[in-house]
Amino acid sequence: MHFSQRTNWNTEETALARAHRQRLAAGLPLADLTASNPTRCGFAYPANLLDALRDPRALDYDPQPRGSLAARQAVCAYYAARGAAVDPDQIILTTSTSEAYSYLFRLLLNPGEEILVPQPGYPLFDFLADLDDVRLKPAPLVYAHGWQIDPEGFRRALTPKTRALVLVHPNNPTGHFIKPWEVEELARLCREHALALIVDEVFLDYPMIGNEGSRDRENKKTGSKGAGERGGNKVRTFASGFDGLLAGVPVFVVSGLSKIAGLPQMKAAWIAVTGPVQDQEKALARLEIVADTFLSMNAPIQCALPAWLEGGSAIQQQIRERVSANLAALDAELAGIPATERLAQRLDVEGGWYAVLRIPAFAPGEATVLALLERGVCVHPGYFFGLPDSGWLVLSLLPPLAEFRAGVRGLVDYLHKNQRSNITG
Repeated sequence: MHFSQRTNWNTEETALARAHRQRLAAGLPLADLTASNPTRCGFAYPANLLDALRDPRALDYDPQPRGSLAARQAVCAYYAARGAAVDPDQIILTTSTSEAYSYLFRLLLNPGEEILVPQPGYPLFDFLADLDDVRLKPAPLVYAHGWQIDPEGFRRALTPKTRALVLVHPNNPTGHFIKPWEVEELARLCREHALALIVDEVFLDYPMIGNEGSRDRENKKTGSKGAGERGGNKVRTFASGFDGLLAGVPVFVVSGLSKIAGLPQMKAAWIAVTGPVQDQEKALARLEIVADTFLSMNAPIQCALPAWLEGGSAIQQQIRERVSANLAALDAELAGIPATERLAQRLDVEGGWYAVLRIPAFAPGEATVLALLERGVCVHPGYFFGLPDSGWLVLSLLPPLAEFRAGVRGLVDYLHKNQRSNITG
């Protein structure tokens, strides 16, 4: 049988995946600091959550390419609560942000053309790019008293084939909120090179107020703004236009219930199309045909979406409290390490539910993570997100507090022992 080259992936099980599977199969204890599925992290969901699926309107098949008006109005209400005026006609419903990306890649790029994607970042785009016959070009985020874009690095990454730029706001896993000065730089880049801007805002509702890290604590002392220029507890969506900074730039904002309502299994997401009116109209007309070709989202989910969006604040509060508690526990454990040892540095984080650690480069990243797994602690190697191969770890802040504390203590104990062995060895 002949298969397409676009699906010619290496699917061989990695040593890390095999060790993880074998440990679970053996029933050995494991503090999983990679857990990111909210439905399996001990949060309390309403007992009547599934009642929204019983809407009798779902028995009527009324295919609407953009999605039902009621569902799109609910998405607009979500943006209105965040200071953005979006019309239902600007919304295209999809079953996931992955599907939304695929729609946009097909809309904006011909085969072989390129998208700039910031690194570090979540490794979702590789498979989507392969399936849609487009290419990814990494564009650097840098860490200097906090994460930020490297404008010159973005410019150097451009080629004549670049058609779009992807942002994740806040970034996963760095938690970096895009600042107004960065918006201004990126908008200038888009206008100069006729680029579209795709912005993933699934973590928008998870700013880390009061837990941003040393840089932002210092900002509070001096009166400076940090953590995405939040101005209090509010964050700004790219659907708002950032006070005119995005004028003339076609912007496609993607988000969904996976993070907003902690419901990844419900498969409900959307694209909000903003920017110049003429570009909006052309893009929406084409996206409607793409959506009509697939008609992916089912009627019960569309009927339930307004209720789930409205009830999302309850699960968001639980998640924010968990993330805050785990981040405080991580900081407390790291604070107990003598400054002279410098075993680990927790980098500033402004949003989302991950933490990035800089550790001594004792060994390659996979070897470090395998050694930790043998001690019952599961963490992400930094290279999984495009960080250097050694000296970086990424931790989820979503696990139950007791499990998280046990994992962090195991991690710190491992770092202590390895430092001693490297000194004496």
